[in-house]
Amino acid sequence: MTENSTGRPSAATGVLGAATVASGLVAGVFSAFACAVMPALARGDDRVFIRVMTDINDAIQNPVFFAGFLGAPVLTAVCARRSRGSGRRWVWAALTAHALVLLVTTVVNVPLNDRLAGAGDPARIADPAAVRERFEDTWVAWNVVRALLSTSALVCLVRALTLPQLPHGVRTSAYLESAAGSRASL
Repeated sequence: MTENSTGRPSAATGVLGAATVASGLVAGVFSAFACAVMPALARGDDRVFIRVMTDINDAIQNPVFFAGFLGAPVLTAVCARRSRGSGRRWVWAALTAHALVLLVTTVVNVPLNDRLAGAGDPARIADPAAVRERFEDTWVAWNVVRALLSTSALVCLVRALTLPQLPHGVRTSAYLESAAGSRASL
C-alpha cells in the first residue's frame, strides 16, 4: 500500500479499496441468488416463481445496485490504468473478471429477464411451466458463473491490496522484480 507524505494511504489505495468493496457487494448479490434466492424459488409453483422473479428483476434496477454493479468495473479500470508494481497483474485480472460479468449479464441474464417479463401477468399465462422452463435453468447456471467471476475479481483485488504499490509513474524493472526474491538481493 502506498502512502503519501503524511503517512496516510494514497488516493490510489483508496480507489483500490473502493473497487474491492464494490466487488464484494456485487459478488454477494450474485452469491445470495445462487445459494438462497433461486433454491427457495425453486420450491414454489410456476406462477409464484414468475411473479417473484419479475418483481426482483424490476426492483433490482435501482441506483444502489447500479452503483456497485457498474462502480466495481469502473473503479477497477481506474486502478488498472494507474497501478504499478506487483499488484498490477491482480488488478488487471479483476478487471477481466468484471468485464466477463458484464458480458454474461448483458448477453444472457438480462435478455432472459426481459423474456420473462414479456410473458405477461403470471395469472394470465396459459402455460407458466413452459415459461419457467425456458428461463430457470439457464438463468441459474449463468448466475453461478457471474457469482464465481465476481468472487474471483474480489479475491484478485484483495490480493492487490496486500501487495506493495508504487506511486503513479514509477516503474520497476523486470530484473529488479525477479531479483527481489533471490539470495542475490540479500
